[in-house]
Amino acid sequence: MKTFFKWTLIFTALLIAWLVWLGWFSARPPLMTDLATLAGDGSTLDYCALPVLDDSGTLAADIPKGNTPGCGYDHFPLPLLAACTESLPAEADDIRGLWRGVSGGHVGHVERIEQCGSRVVVTAAGLIHDYGPNSTGGLNTNDTEGSVLFTLGGEEHCMRTSASMIWEDSTLNFYVFGWGPKVVRRYREGDELIWEYVDGSVTRMERICRLPEKHKVPRPRGRRIELF
Repeated sequence: MKTFFKWTLIFTALLIAWLVWLGWFSARPPLMTDLATLAGDGSTLDYCALPVLDDSGTLAADIPKGNTPGCGYDHFPLPLLAACTESLPAEADDIRGLWRGVSGGHVGHVERIEQCGSRVVVTAAGLIHDYGPNSTGGLNTNDTEGSVLFTLGGEEHCMRTSASMIWEDSTLNFYVFGWGPKVVRRYREGDELIWEYVDGSVTRMERICRLPEKHKVPRPRGRRIELF
C-alpha cells in the first residue's frame, strides 16, 4: 500500500510539473496571423456593415490562420476574414459583428466575432481566437490566454490555450483542446448575444457599430511577477 501511494504521489507531481511546463514554459505558438491584418487599425471600421456571404469569392480555408501575437496584440487589428464570402453552414447562427456587455458578469466587455463558412474568429482584450479551416494551421485555436503570470529575462509568460468552437443547436460551444470540457457558450436571444463563461458568469451583450475608444489598446492583464 505504501508503494502504491508513493508512486501515485510521484505520478501526480510529474503530471503537475508537465502541465506547468506546457502552460507557461513551452514554446509559444508560431504567429500565423497575416501581418498586414495585424498592423491595420480595426477601430476605424463600421461593424454594422457586415460582409455579404454569397460564395462569390475567397473561402475560409484559403485564408491564413489567426492567433494571438505573444501574450496579446497592442492595438485592435483589422478583421481576419474580411475577404471571405463563404456562406455559413446550416447549423450555425449568424452572430457576426461587434458586441458589448450590458449586464451580467462582464459589463463593458467588447468583442468582435467574425464568421465565414464554418470558421469563427473572436477578437477581444488583446486576444485572437480562430477556429476552423484555414491555409496554415490546424482547426483548433492555438494561442495564449493573455494574462501574464510572470516575466523571465524580460520575456512575458502567459498560459497557452487551445480550443474548438462547435455549433450545436445554434449555440457556439468552446471545448478545451477540442475534446475536453465545455468552457464557453455563445448564443442569441432576440437582439442580444449571451456569453456564458467557465467562471459561472452570464453576460448579455448588445450589438454596436464602432469600437469604443478605450478598447483600441487592450488593458494589460496578469500579476506580471518578475522572476529574474
